[in-house]
Amino acid sequence: MITPAWAEGPALPEAGLTALGQSPVVSVIDGDTLKLADGREVRLVGIQAPKLPLGRPNFPTWPLAEEAKAALERLAQGRTLKLFAGGTATDRYGRTLAQLEREDGLWIQAAMIRSGMARAYSFPDNRALATDLLGYEREARAAGRGIWSDPYYRVRKPTELGDATDSFQLVEGRVVSAAKPQSRLYLNFGTDWKTDFTVAIDAKALRLFKADGLDPLTWEGHRLRVRGWIKSFNGPLIDVTHPEQIEVLEE
Repeated sequence: MITPAWAEGPALPEAGLTALGQSPVVSVIDGDTLKLADGREVRLVGIQAPKLPLGRPNFPTWPLAEEAKAALERLAQGRTLKLFAGGTATDRYGRTLAQLEREDGLWIQAAMIRSGMARAYSFPDNRALATDLLGYEREARAAGRGIWSDPYYRVRKPTELGDATDSFQLVEGRVVSAAKPQSRLYLNFGTDWKTDFTVAIDAKALRLFKADGLDPLTWEGHRLRVRGWIKSFNGPLIDVTHPEQIEVLEE
């Protein structure tokens, strides 16, 4: 069997990361969580795979969740992984947050995203390598691999969010207006800010944008791709906490 080019490599860029040791994998919990022989439970930072219920009542299985778990098993089960932190190293559940490198150099997160079995998913305190992973996601999406062949994971238009509250979505649209009435900045994707899709960026997040030389107020009229959890607040809204949640598609 010929291994497709996208299933090979790349290697993990270790520069700037903190080593957290290594251990064999004893079990895979789902498409972005596994257990190590040294007792640690590891959440693969930087990605989000389709979710399984894992004992949560009334939690539906996301499409391709079993396939994502199987993909991670093929990549990692029984293999020794090196762990690296690029930000906060543990989450509120006590899980280790790490970028993972297999003993042969394969970067596990990149392999999952390139195969279409996960999306890029970052946090303000864990942004290392997010830009790299976004690039691999664009590649997989353009090729229609894995989740990108399923309408459930489609990139939505701002007008397609009526049923999307409490779900993680990628949304593409043009900014109709940008305003900063007080400490929060708003990017409005429609003419009625009380009902149309909006992006909100608070003061803490704006400092991260400024540190990266970005000013969201200048994006009025630009086409953006925004990722995040949809909440209902004067219409559908995404709270953006760090720059990697927004990709500028047209200047």
